[in-house]
Amino acid sequence: MSIFCGLPILECVYCLACARWAWKRCLHTGSRDSENWGIATAEEFEPVPRLCRSILAVYEDDLRNPLWAPPGGYGINPDFVILRKTYENTHGRVPPYLIYLNHDHGDIVLAIRGLNLAKESDYAVLLDNKLGQRKFDGGYVHNGLLKAAARVLDAECDVLRELVEKYPNYTLTFTGHSLGSGVAALLTMVVVQNRDKLGNIGRKRIRCYAIAPARCMSLNLAVRYADVINSIVLQDDFLPRTATPLQDIFKSLFCLPCLLCLRCMRDTCIPEEKMLKDPRRLYAPGRLYHIVERKPFRMGRFPPVVRTAVPVDGRFEHIVLSCNVTSDHAIIWIEREAQRALDKMLEKDRIMEIPAKQRMERQKTLAREHSDEHKAALKRAVTLAVPHAYSPSSYGTFDEQDTSPRSSSGEASLGTPRKDKRRRESWDELIERLFDKDDSGHMILKKS
Repeated sequence: MSIFCGLPILECVYCLACARWAWKRCLHTGSRDSENWGIATAEEFEPVPRLCRSILAVYEDDLRNPLWAPPGGYGINPDFVILRKTYENTHGRVPPYLIYLNHDHGDIVLAIRGLNLAKESDYAVLLDNKLGQRKFDGGYVHNGLLKAAARVLDAECDVLRELVEKYPNYTLTFTGHSLGSGVAALLTMVVVQNRDKLGNIGRKRIRCYAIAPARCMSLNLAVRYADVINSIVLQDDFLPRTATPLQDIFKSLFCLPCLLCLRCMRDTCIPEEKMLKDPRRLYAPGRLYHIVERKPFRMGRFPPVVRTAVPVDGRFEHIVLSCNVTSDHAIIWIEREAQRALDKMLEKDRIMEIPAKQRMERQKTLAREHSDEHKAALKRAVTLAVPHAYSPSSYGTFDEQDTSPRSSSGEASLGTPRKDKRRRESWDELIERLFDKDDSGHMILKKS
């Protein structure tokens, strides 16, 4: 009799627990992911809107007569477009891209477009992956995106090297949206690992801006490359937040809301410690910039605020149950809101009337703060026992026994990197392993 009396109580407990979980999930907003991050400055965020326009320019057939240009145009001089590659040129193995020489900002830009819903070849890139299939530089990456990145560099290595050597003071910037963001991020990693192929370009001259990034690399790589890779996320964008393999997302494209809700329920029940301990789990790459423009229980968009950090735990782990999860992924919206955010930053600087000398000092301080934040993130990864967090990199890592106090220079000293006897794979070996050549000498995918 007592057993039957206890059942209603147990059911009530379960119902209350489920109601509490649903209430927490419904109250989780995009702004909470970055509420403890610092505020970005105009100097560091300035490239984002114009790089968004560079990506949008890839969609045009004729840059001299654009059809979809935003107000003010793309800001691209067609005379300085070094080359453009379409689906016909890449045979569908890489999304279309262009290389542009931006003399106004001293920048060599390689911009890659996002997913084309009408192209099966783009889906083939996304489907070419299994959990833990591809290792790279001590971590895991998306196999299809790495192959696409390798194809781009194999095709344009000579062009990029010539430009880098001709303009030694220019930065080399890789950028892309959605599918293109994953290719750009992994392309940056391959270039950093093979800088001798581009005339021994310095690491500080290389940078990447991944717009609405795909989760394409393991956590240890996402943190270690945060000094060169930057990811831009608009409010509730679903793609950087779901660890669902990309192939599953786009297989279920016509029932995407159902899939996201199911993944939301599943991921919420997985302890964060278990997520961090899985070395194969992929994440959005590098330093994160979060454009926040909506607030809980308030209608409409507000003046956007950009927050930035190099987080280790709490790295966009939970999907936001919002009607904007797909619209916030659109490159047009991201460009518009990024420009609004930049205009707001510049207006604030004008009101404060910051002198030029003080502005230069602020840039140096910002670079130092970013470096310190990056080191702190590496230490945090070791503290949380993130797999492969000890892997050596050219930037430096921290040893478990590194408890040394601050050095005489006032900055935290780098711990001694662990000795790794594994030989680093060369660019030629990577290409040979990923691809075969046909009789005419063209690169073809290896059959696995």
